[in-house]
This record gives sequence, C-alpha cells and structure tokens, in this order.
Amino acid sequence: MPPIVDHPLRYASANELHARPFPKLSAPARAAYLALASDVPSGDAQRAHLIALLDRYGAAHPQPDATHYSGQIGKHMLKWESHTEFVTYTIFDTGNANPPFDASTFAMFPEDWLESAPGTRITSALIRVEKLDGDDGIIEKANDWFVPESLAIARVLEDELVIASDFRIDPAGHMRMAVFARETTGGRRIGRVVQRMCEVETYKAMAMLGLAKVRDMGPELSRLDAQLTGLVGELNSDALKSDETLRQLLQISAALENTVAQSAYRFGATRAYEAIVNQRIFILREERFKGRQTFGEFMMRRFDPAMRTVESTQTRLQGLTDRAARASDLLRTRVDVERSAQNQDLLTSMDQRADLQLKLQRTVEGLSVVAISYYAVNLALYLLGPVEQVYGISKTLLAAGATPIVLVLVWLALRRIQRRMH
Repeated sequence: MPPIVDHPLRYASANELHARPFPKLSAPARAAYLALASDVPSGDAQRAHLIALLDRYGAAHPQPDATHYSGQIGKHMLKWESHTEFVTYTIFDTGNANPPFDASTFAMFPEDWLESAPGTRITSALIRVEKLDGDDGIIEKANDWFVPESLAIARVLEDELVIASDFRIDPAGHMRMAVFARETTGGRRIGRVVQRMCEVETYKAMAMLGLAKVRDMGPELSRLDAQLTGLVGELNSDALKSDETLRQLLQISAALENTVAQSAYRFGATRAYEAIVNQRIFILREERFKGRQTFGEFMMRRFDPAMRTVESTQTRLQGLTDRAARASDLLRTRVDVERSAQNQDLLTSMDQRADLQLKLQRTVEGLSVVAISYYAVNLALYLLGPVEQVYGISKTLLAAGATPIVLVLVWLALRRIQRRMH
C-alpha cells in the first residue's frame, strides 16, 4: 500500500501549536522586557536587529522566517517573539536587583543596540521574582515599590503565586511587575505567569492605540456629523438645490468611507488585543489579596472604559455612514419625484404640440384641396375648350360647373390616401 501523502502544511500547523514555549524560572529571578513596534512592513529589519544582538554573544541564529527564538546569550537567557505589529525581547537572569527594580537591570540590553532599533518602544518592564514565605511583608513591599492608588495585586493559580503591578511608568521609563512564588511552585509555572503578565501589559498598550486613533478622529467626525445633520434638515425645504446638496452628500460620504478605510484595521486590532488582555487575566484565576483590587478589577476600572470609547466611536462612525446612505436615498427619491413632475410637464407640452400640429395639418389639408383643385380646374378648362367653341358655352360657365366637381374629387382622393396611410 503506498504511503499517505501529507498536506504540505500539516507539520507546520502542528508545530505552530507548540511554538513560543514559556520560559522556566526559579525564584529569585529578574527579567527585562521590551516591546518594539514594527515600523517597517517586513520583518527582515527586526530579524537583523535580533541577529545583531546574538552576534555580540556568539549565539546561534534563528531559522529563516522564524517568528520566535529562545537561547542563551552570555549568562542571560533571551526570548524573542515576532508578532504582526510588534516584536518582544525578554532577558532573564537569576537573583534580584538591589535596590528593587534598579534601572541597571535594563542594561542587559546594550545601549547602542537599543539606539539602532528599527522601531519605537511600545512598552518596557522590569520584572522581579521573589520567593513567597507567607503573606507577611508583601503589602509593605508593594506599597513601597508601586503607587498605592493604582496598585493591583492578586493571588493566582490556586494561591501558588502572588502578582502585583501598578501599570505606571517609573522614572527610568519602565513598568514594574512583581511575582511572589511559593517554594513548591514549579519553574515552568513561574515562567508562564511572568509571560502572561508581559502579554497583558503589551496587548493593553497595543489596544490603547485604538483610543489614540479615536481621539484623533473625534473633531473630524463631529464636523461631518454637523454637516450631515444640516443637509438632512434641508431635505424638506422647497429652496433646496438638489445638485448642490448631492455634491455635498458625496463629499461627506467620501470622507466617511475614507475614515472607515483608515480606521478599520485599528478598530479590528483593538478588539483582538482587548480580548487577549481579558483572556490572559482570566486564565491566571485571580483571587483577592488582603482586600486589594485584582488585575481584572483594575482593567475593568481603567482599561474597559477606554475600550468602550473605541467601540462607541466605531458605532458612531458606522451610524454616520448609514445616515449618509439614507440621506442619499432620500435625496434620490426627491430628485426622482422632481424628475417625474418634469416628465409630466414635458408630456403635457408634447400633447399640446401634437394637438397644434394636428390642427395645422388639417388646415394645410384644407388649403391643399383648394390649391390642387385650382390647378385641376385650369386643366379641366383646357380639356373643355372644344365644348366652348362647339356649343358656345362661355368659359366662365364651364369653370363654374367644373369647380364643384373637381373639389369633390380632390377631397375624396385625399381622404382615400389618408385612410391608406393610417
């Protein structure tokens, strides 16, 4: 029996499910995280930037077209991931920085290498992983490391870990995240939690780009809304100039369609990023820690309103587009009614012209009978010339007798011709 032929994408699809493995960490540990926006449509520049970092440490290169990489660079572990709009770098090291969240931790990324990055920073973070020996002292540390008003802290994964952050940028320009792990917590579980926290921060930052887009669109949408409302209000006016109104409606519709085309990708990406943020938080299985707000509650208070603003603006944009379409339909209906009235007037005018032409035709027919009869009588007089000489009948009497007969014959001949034509 011949072997079964595999689909060309079978192995690639199966391997994709196991791509991007989680790091393995043991407390205490620290990490520096960096997410860069891809300013170029191709990933070649980002991959070249990664290779430049690997070459500094003589590390192996990733496979061509690879979208993720994990490997040792010197005494550190590097994890690199390429996404549609951004790439992420995470460098892990053992031990904790002293003092906590020391900006020198980020020096694991070479300064000149950062300056040559082919993109802009979306977010960066310093992650501190400590051993959890009871709950004592965690709140004090959290209040010291983070802004208490913004602090989000929670037990996760059946109280095996406690995570904390305030999602604020510190004076060094980085987010701060803390993970407290119990002695019995495995290294892969710690790595997954650290990875999830970095993903929450990154996808939150990417989703907030939608809010910036919405704020830029606001004044233009308000202007188009006011113009469209004014035009719709004038549709019942007798002084409305349909051609000018139609031109303005076309301009508004074109501007709206252009806005839809420019914002469609960002709106779609924002919805996707929002879903990923909520999903990443959900799988952490949070529990409240000493009455403080959890990550989910923080997002509900601070992040969800921004996403609702994006959603409402998208709905508003769609509503304006629909209103412009309905206004165009109303204007088209008005133009059709006006055109029907014009056509009715034209038909009435054509009927009047037809009646006038019929009257003129009958007048011409009467004149034609007279003209033809005149020439026919003259011809008849030439034919009756001998009668005048033989019988002595005057030409006047012959003309008087022939004229009625000729008129009748000519009239009958014309009627017969008309009947044949009809």
